[in-house]
Parts: sequence; C-alpha cells; structure tokens
Amino acid sequence: MKLAITGGTGFVGRVLVERLIKDHYSLVLLVRNLERARHIFPNKDIEIVPYVATESGSWQGSIDGCDAVINLAGEPISRRWNDQYKQLILESRQLGTRKIVEAIGKAQKKPTLLINASAVGYYGTSQTESFDENSQPGDDFLSQVCQKWEAEAKNVTKIGTRLLILRFGIVLGSGGGALAKMVASFNLFAGGPIGTGNQWMSWIHILDLVELIVFGLEHPEMEGCFNATTTNQVHMREFCSTLGKALNRPCWLPVPGIALELILGEGAVIVLQGQKVLPKRTVESGFTFDYPLLEEALEQILSP
Repeated sequence: MKLAITGGTGFVGRVLVERLIKDHYSLVLLVRNLERARHIFPNKDIEIVPYVATESGSWQGSIDGCDAVINLAGEPISRRWNDQYKQLILESRQLGTRKIVEAIGKAQKKPTLLINASAVGYYGTSQTESFDENSQPGDDFLSQVCQKWEAEAKNVTKIGTRLLILRFGIVLGSGGGALAKMVASFNLFAGGPIGTGNQWMSWIHILDLVELIVFGLEHPEMEGCFNATTTNQVHMREFCSTLGKALNRPCWLPVPGIALELILGEGAVIVLQGQKVLPKRTVESGFTFDYPLLEEALEQILSP
C-alpha cells in the first residue's frame, strides 16, 4: 500500500513513519523542510517531497496513485498565542487540509482513504462533563479551529474517498510532546500540578495512537470521527502524582494558573480547564489499547 503523509517529521509522525516502514508500506512524505526530513530519515527508502501546505503546487501530483493520505500537519499550539499566531494555527489546518482534498480531487488514481487529524479541543473545556464522539462542539477558539479543520476534511467524501477523523488527546511518548516538558520539571525537583489540579487530562500513549492509525488503514468499515484517547482519563493532580512516582521525584510544587497564562496567554485555557473525552466509537470499532492505564504507559515510556 502506498501512502502520502503530512506531518511525518513531527512528534507523532516520526513514530508512525518508522512503524509503517517496518510493515513495508511505500511512503511519500510531504514536508516543509527537506533537509530536516532527510536528517530524520537518513538512508530510508522514502520519497520526500517539499511542499507549502497552504498553497497549491506541483507537490499535489505526488498524491496521484497513493492508496491513502494521512494528514497530521498543523502549527503547534504549545506557544504563546497572539492574533497573528492564532491565524497561523487556523490556516495551517484549514487551508492545509483544503489543499490535500484539492490534490485528491485532481488525482487520476484517487486515494480511497483520508485519515485526518483533529483534536479533543473540538468539544471545548469542562471540569464536570464527559464527551464522546456524539457530543456537540464547544465555542472557544480551539473548538472553532477543529470544526473548520474537520469541515474541510469532510469535503473529500463528495469525491468518493473514505474519511477517518481522529481527535487526538494529549499524546504521551518519549522525546517530545507535553510529557517531555513535565519530566524536565520533575527531574529538577520542581514538579507539580498546574492550576487547581482538578482539570481532566485526556491522554493516549503514542504507540496506541500509531496503532489506531494503522487500524484505520486496515479496517475499511471505519468512517467518521473517532476519539484518539485512552479509556482511563485522569485529573491533572493524579497525572502528576503518578508521574512523580514513576520518576521517583516529589510532586510538591503546584504551578499557579497565572504563571501559565503569562507564558501561553489565551492558550493556557487548554491546560487549566481541560476536558474528559472518552473513546466510545473507537472501542466499539474493535480497537484495543496496549496502554490503557497511566501507570503502565509511563512505565513503558520512561523505562531505559
């Protein structure tokens, strides 16, 4: 099977690409930085194509003949937001997905599947409600981004391509993501819950996320939206306590919400309020998690 992938040099993408290489998939990586991609994947039998995600171009021809497209691209949300950066967050997802769908529509041999990333930010934030794939969207900035992102992806169904949208939770893995920043604080004996500690953290082990993507490739009955979160969500306080035990470090220094707001601005709301998102349709599809419990997940990630 031949796959085109955007975001293949990112935190999730790198693990996914290695997994797909192991299973002998033929890969085309659409990348913004050609040299960085070659450095990450040296001596790999991968076609690497430079592209500008938000613009039409010759790169779109590389999708012709692929069996599926996996679209993971988008500007990171873990830096301070201002109006200009919020526009980048939106356009990288909305316009980037629009150009992918445009390329699929132009292809003579069209991909039969688009797997498109989204996020649990779709549901908005709440410390009391639980959400599943049938829940209504929120109305904050990230929810609006996710709604527009998913709306662009849904246009692919008009040309007969199957669509699978995965709403990512907080992805836990080694070497990057939110966990790497938290581990650094704990290793300095400065770890602790952020804000009140009562907010939910909807998470997934990176290996389970990658397996869910592969599961979607191999199960043509899967269509629509699926939550990429584990079945056992935890509050921030429990997460930090479990992480402290795994690292043999104290969990004693809470980070005031106002400190995070000074760093991230409006973006701090994601961490300070959170949401409990359950993978109802994901479980019903027959997918099983290798790391459904936080303690097991952290043990696997942090083991030497």
